[in-house]
Amino acid sequence: MEIITCGATHGYFPILYVNEKAVKAQIAVGVKTYEKYFGKKPNGIWLPECGYIPEADKYLKEFGIKYIITETHGILYANPAPVYGTYAPIVSPEGVIAFGRDLESSRQVWSSINGYPGDFNYREFYRDIGYDVDYDYIKPYIASNGARVHTGIKYYRITGKDCEKDLYNLQWAKDSAEKQAGHFFDSREKQITSLASSMSNPPIILCPYDAELYGHWWYEGPYWLYVLFKKIYYDKCDFKLITPSEYIEKYPLMQVSTPCRSSWGANGYSEVWLNQTNDYVHRHLHVAADRMVELANLFPDENNELKKSALNQCARELLLAQSSDWLFIITNGTMVDYAKKRIKDHIGRFTKLYYQILDNNIDKDFLNDIQEKDCIFPEIDYMIYK
Repeated sequence: MEIITCGATHGYFPILYVNEKAVKAQIAVGVKTYEKYFGKKPNGIWLPECGYIPEADKYLKEFGIKYIITETHGILYANPAPVYGTYAPIVSPEGVIAFGRDLESSRQVWSSINGYPGDFNYREFYRDIGYDVDYDYIKPYIASNGARVHTGIKYYRITGKDCEKDLYNLQWAKDSAEKQAGHFFDSREKQITSLASSMSNPPIILCPYDAELYGHWWYEGPYWLYVLFKKIYYDKCDFKLITPSEYIEKYPLMQVSTPCRSSWGANGYSEVWLNQTNDYVHRHLHVAADRMVELANLFPDENNELKKSALNQCARELLLAQSSDWLFIITNGTMVDYAKKRIKDHIGRFTKLYYQILDNNIDKDFLNDIQEKDCIFPEIDYMIYK
């Protein structure tokens, strides 16, 4: 197991980079937070939404990041074209190594049409007693305002599409997971064997997925992983599990190539986070980022404790406003009011503090209130924006 870092609040680099200091701060705070909890620097970073831009490389390098993970076409459309596609990492001119997501293994697990999690024997996520049972019975166990919510207690299996749901059968679900772990194992063995003869180094198959898939959306996902890893360990196997850092150490020679601007969002670029439903947000994010840089340059290494606290809180509010999740939620049409409120709250708090700092008239009660509400990154230093 290798634990890597990510952007501070999952800010989407391909849009934030109009002010590069915004990207630098996302990387810096992500790395420093990792160091705080793990006592060492991370080797790799999960680019938020797999969003790659060449402009980020110098900051990744500055903060000691050795490798990133990109979407498949981020490697396939790299310049010059990689000889081995996604089956070997490439290194950018800035010295950042990029691994590309493998298309075939991703489709087998992740596809909504023929991916494993859609097996009819698996637990149905959307049938929950929080919505299914009599309201008076469930009322004491749901939201305090009486709204129905997911309880996590789900009695049904997927069964099929547009049909009456059957009761969940644990043994059937386990049988499916075991069969599919075997299928994944066999598929990787065939894939790797067919590739190996035409490559100078052993091919690497990179299989990244959202952690929330395992156990949340796909209840049986952790059991599938367990069976797969057992098979790899105990069965006759022509391949090994490896981390990106181990691969780099074993096979340090790689092609120099610049990955393509890309993401793993729908259609591969930025439309999930920049479209007609959420485009109004970006001008506010860009103005706030410019103002944050302005503050860092107007008040370098501030000694006044109150003003320094306000400047650090401005940095927190900006990072929180930049989370790509708010834009994703608006696009998907789920919890839209909540996402819009979060953006409005963080930009509003940032803007109010910005003017108070410039006017040298900081409202202590207001500052204390939002410090309590938005207390992320306690060791943050606003000077990262200078």
